[in-house]
Parts: sequence; structure tokens; C-alpha cells
Amino acid sequence: MSFVKATAPQLILMDMNFTLTTTGEEGIHLLKQVKIFRPEVPVILITAWGSISLAVQGMQAGAFDFITKPWNNLVLLNSIRTALALKEQKGSQNSPLNRSEANDKFHFEHIIGQSAPLMKILGTVSRIASTNASVLITGESGTGKELIAEAIHANSAKADGPFVKVNLGGLSQSLFESEMFGHKKGAFTDAYTDRVGRFEMADKGTIFLDEIGDLELSCQVKLLRVLQDQTFEVLGDSRPRKVDVRVVSATNADLHQMVNDKTFREDLYYRINLITIHLPALRERKEDIPLLARYFAGQQCRANGLSEVKFAADALVFLQQLPYPGNVRELKNLVERTILVSGKSLLEASDFEMQYHGSSPAKAMKSSLSGMTLDAMEKQTILQAIKDNDGNMSHVATALGISRAALYRRLNKYDIPADNQ
Repeated sequence: MSFVKATAPQLILMDMNFTLTTTGEEGIHLLKQVKIFRPEVPVILITAWGSISLAVQGMQAGAFDFITKPWNNLVLLNSIRTALALKEQKGSQNSPLNRSEANDKFHFEHIIGQSAPLMKILGTVSRIASTNASVLITGESGTGKELIAEAIHANSAKADGPFVKVNLGGLSQSLFESEMFGHKKGAFTDAYTDRVGRFEMADKGTIFLDEIGDLELSCQVKLLRVLQDQTFEVLGDSRPRKVDVRVVSATNADLHQMVNDKTFREDLYYRINLITIHLPALRERKEDIPLLARYFAGQQCRANGLSEVKFAADALVFLQQLPYPGNVRELKNLVERTILVSGKSLLEASDFEMQYHGSSPAKAMKSSLSGMTLDAMEKQTILQAIKDNDGNMSHVATALGISRAALYRRLNKYDIPADNQ
């Protein structure tokens, strides 16, 4: 410890045990001391797989990462490079990113907006994209988590490699291993041909694990193993295979609360969220709504061979007043639907009003929302959508611009029965 006090190392690799003991308490004690005297120095813990719970304690105490024995040299080197790169960036002064600079220096062409919350996110992406750090993207459904994941990949050293998307919420326990790791012909009933898994597809690139909060506990430990040492086994083939992938995950669930509820593994949580990026709801960046509306209108017109569509001032005011429980996805659906149904070249507030709540006037809508909390606005919007669609939940989800799973989570949140008419 005297060495650490006298000299600031760039990085520390620390075993959890230094004597004949195997409790790991020595490592935790030393880590806490290092964090007192050298809080800026990243510490990577070396631990046996069976003592991962101790490594989790180390992460809680401020460790940068944990590597299990016997370690994969590539994984260890990647962790060291990432730690040093992030440390260097923290030590440098980074001025706020502006939209012009973002367009000139980075691949952010598919991300629309210039509000302060969005530019803060793009600034973070610009700084961490070049590292190999695992990233967890959080935010409500429809906020654009996949776009941010794509931007991280496009601005990374692995940009020339594949970007592989996996919706973990749609994977059952029985299909998980075959989908993620692949299988050999004859490995199980109906395995008539070899199948390449998603991790192998993503080698030398980025794998995007969407809806990771929906992954079953039994599958979480299997995922942790491959994230831990970047190796996996194809079903029906006992030969371990190595991959070099950047892992980006996304969820609209509260993983921290899920960890407390024992529905999400704490060791996996620390493995995937070295960097966390939270996306604001659309209602928290209303100044971006006109830009987004015009962007979606342009896309829709080009896709359908339509003449250019413009927005009246009152239309943009109307769009900025909506609560958007479905966020950007809901705005996109509303703009596209209004263009197709109205057939007009100049869209007015009344055109959007007709598509948003049938014939309810904007003035009445504004009055009904006055003084309400965001949760109350969202609940009222869902109830109105259920009424407008006669309780058909598929149509309700489409109207709100969210998935059925996201809709049912909100029904549960607000104690709205699924058969509400």
C-alpha cells in the first residue's frame, strides 16, 4: 500500500487472495484502501469463477472490472485497454458537443435533434465509442435505444465488423442456446442442419442485446459465461470457440430494482453496464419534436412518391403538447398516419388532432391535461386509446406506437385491466 501512496500507477491488477486464505477479504480490504488514496486508478480484480460473489462486492467497492481464472488473455487485454482509455478520457477536458461538430466528426446522421439532453448523450457516445467498454442503454420504449447502439458501433474501431441485433425478450429458454451459440446438425430433434449462433455472427463486431431485462434467470447465467471469457460452445460440439465482440445492451426495465428483487443476476448487471446511457423520454426534449416530425414526413413522402409536406405553425404547437407514452416511435406513427390519411400538402393541427384522438378538439385535450402529472397523462392517454380501439390491445399498442409487451407493462403499472372497454 505504501507504493500506491507514493506512486500513482496507471492501473492495478489485483488478486483477491495474497496468502493461504481463500475468503477474498484481503483483496476487498486492499481495494477499499486503494480507492481512498487513489480513487482515479482503475482496479481489475482477478478471481475464481466460484468467488464471483466476492468480485461483485469488489465492483460495489469501486473496482473497474473482474476477470475469472483461468482467464482469457484477449478478454484481459481488452479490459486493460478499456480501463486505460476511459481513464484518459476522464482526465481530459471535453467541451460540450454541438450538432455541427457531431455531424462533421461522427456518424450520427440517423439521430435527429439538437436539444441539450440529446447532445449530452451524443457527447458520451463520441467519447466511449472508440473503447471496447460494455454499454447499457436504458430508457422508455420508443426512445431510440437501437439507434444509439448503432451509433456506438458506427463510431467504434469495430465499425467494419458486423452489427448483430438480438431481441432477448422474444427468446424462450428452449431456443436461447441454439439462437445465441448455434447448433450442429443432429444436436437435438429437428436440428436438420448446422446453425450459426448470434455471437459467432458478431465476431469482430458488435452484438446488441435488446430487452435484456426480459431474459429468464436460467439463460442469464449462460449469457454471463460467454460475456465473462468471450468463449462459447455450439450445441452438439464440445470444442470451445472464441469470439471478439463489443457488447451493447438495452432495456426499459429497472435492472437495479430487478437485482434487488432477485430477478436479474447482480454479476451479469455489473458485466453489462460498465457505461450506462439513459435516453430521455420525448416529452423531456420537446424542442426536438419539429425536427423529428419534418424528418419522418420527408421519409414517408420519399417512400411513397408523395409531394413534399409542410407543417403549419399550429400543427407543430399541437405536436409539442402531446404526452407521447410511446415516445419517438409514437410521433413517427402519428406523422405517417396523418400524411397518408389527410392527403394534404400543408398539415394543420386539426389534421393531427383527428388522427390522435378521433374527433376530440385540441383545446379540450389541453384542458383535460392541465395540472396533471406525467404518469396521470400517460394513464389517461392509454385509457383513451383503449376506448378508441374498443379494447383491442393489438390496435391500442399500434395506436400508441409501442409494443404489446410495453403496453401490458403500463397496464400493470396503472392497474388497468387488460379487458378494459
